[in-house]
Amino acid sequence: MPLSKQEWLALEKKAFELRKLTLQTTVWAGSGHIGGGMSILDLLTVLYHRYLNIKVDDPKWEDRDRFILSKGHAAIAYAPVLCDKGFNDPEMLKTFNLSGSKMGMHLDSNKVVGVDASTGSLGHGVSIAAGTALAARILGKDYLTYVATGDGELGEGSNWEGFMTINHYQLSNCIVFIDRNHCMIDGPTEEVMKLEPLKDKMVAFGFNTICVDGNNIKELCDAIDVAIERSKEKCAPTCILMDTQKGAGIKDIAGDYHCHYMAIDDDTFAKYNKELEEDYAARVARAEKEGK
Repeated sequence: MPLSKQEWLALEKKAFELRKLTLQTTVWAGSGHIGGGMSILDLLTVLYHRYLNIKVDDPKWEDRDRFILSKGHAAIAYAPVLCDKGFNDPEMLKTFNLSGSKMGMHLDSNKVVGVDASTGSLGHGVSIAAGTALAARILGKDYLTYVATGDGELGEGSNWEGFMTINHYQLSNCIVFIDRNHCMIDGPTEEVMKLEPLKDKMVAFGFNTICVDGNNIKELCDAIDVAIERSKEKCAPTCILMDTQKGAGIKDIAGDYHCHYMAIDDDTFAKYNKELEEDYAARVARAEKEGK
């Protein structure tokens, strides 16, 4: 279903609220993976507020869609999404990654409601997603599996084995997202471990590959609509290759690999909040101009 201007604006507002909550959670935690959290927040917003067929009051519902955050360190953003949605008490965010908290740096599916798979050791999420998608096929279920990986994570060979499996079984009910923010903990991906031409590689692995601006909610929704339509048939699976910015929304750190993991003091917190507000205003202006 085409995204209306009203829906677009509502999603932009929610993404803005979640960015502010992610920034606040980073302060409560003392530090966190804010860069990769911000780069993927538009996707998390779109999935949890437009697409995922889930029930907050029945988080283990057998027919729910599955979401697997393979780049598990982005939990600094994922936890706020789950709390804001109602799966967990928002007060839990105040103890994120602190001793005794259920909210660890990487979310544990046995402790945090709404998490379908414990991730953090990079390279495992795609294989788990292949399994849940294949299970749906075997059981005759209609649920979809969405899995989000990071570009730095693609240095793990197990991802590519997972891609091969998804293609081999033509698991069009498994939609793969790659957060292509061009950075990893040690520097730009193309300097640490070259990935390009990444689109050509995904095509060679059998995926219908769609390239989008991963920080543009309209482009994300259009691509997901295509992937969902294809999921109704046993055909080549879809990969949505999201060109994003590390630290998206915060001008001071956007595109800088040094923000992969960082601490934020009070002055910086105030400055970043102001930059998030400026970014939100620009996003609203774009939606008002381009929306229908």
